Amino acid sequence: MRIGTVLPVVVIVIAAALTAFVIWQASSDDSPDQSVESADETQAEDGPEGDGPVTVPEGGVEPEQPDLSDIERRAPEDLLAVGPAEAPVALVMFSDFQCPFCATWHEETLPTMMDYVEAGDLRIEWRDVNVFGDASERAARASYAAALQGQFLRYHELLFPNGETLSEAQLSEESLIELAQQLDMDVDQFEEDLKSAEVADQISANAEEGLSIGAYSTPTFIVAGEPIVGAQPTEVFISAVDDALADAD
Repeated sequence: MRIGTVLPVVVIVIAAALTAFVIWQASSDDSPDQSVESADETQAEDGPEGDGPVTVPEGGVEPEQPDLSDIERRAPEDLLAVGPAEAPVALVMFSDFQCPFCATWHEETLPTMMDYVEAGDLRIEWRDVNVFGDASERAARASYAAALQGQFLRYHELLFPNGETLSEAQLSEESLIELAQQLDMDVDQFEEDLKSAEVADQISANAEEGLSIGAYSTPTFIVAGEPIVGAQPTEVFISAVDDALADAD
């Protein structure tokens, strides 16, 4: 599957909105322990209309959260997704295979989210932004090659063993192929897909989409159109999904 970039006007609007939210909600270290608190004064970048920065003074009204539901693909053929395309709630995760907080979320929160997936209430779509560099991009291509053989989640688990990231050396091409061998995949086909231009183009398109909406730090999530930044406690995601399900009803 090859997916083009988001329509320019939509990208500009969404990018400005999410970038403003990221600046308001989280610091760049994306600590799992971070809490969402309003700063004394938060400034967002110019909006799409060029109206100048938005300032929220201490004790003022918090800015309205942007609706980013347009980022959901809901494509049945999406290999980097689990859950029914028509599920009432979707969670889009922008991640990186060298991001320790992405690994934390995978270990601590994904199992609970999979309960919603198995109940048919939630769809999860992954997009790798690869902000950590070449090793991340290589791992993203490997995960897509595994997905082509129906092994996306199992391979994902090998890339985040026990909620930890692999070293850059462990994300070498040779090591990634060895992981495919552990899952008894067709290794020759895996290696061919890992090196294919089509897979590289798909991974590049996913990364560009994430960066275009301001997902410069990982993990960044969109749950039912609302952003959550960082590996927040599992309860944050349970609450977000439950609220979205209630709204869907």
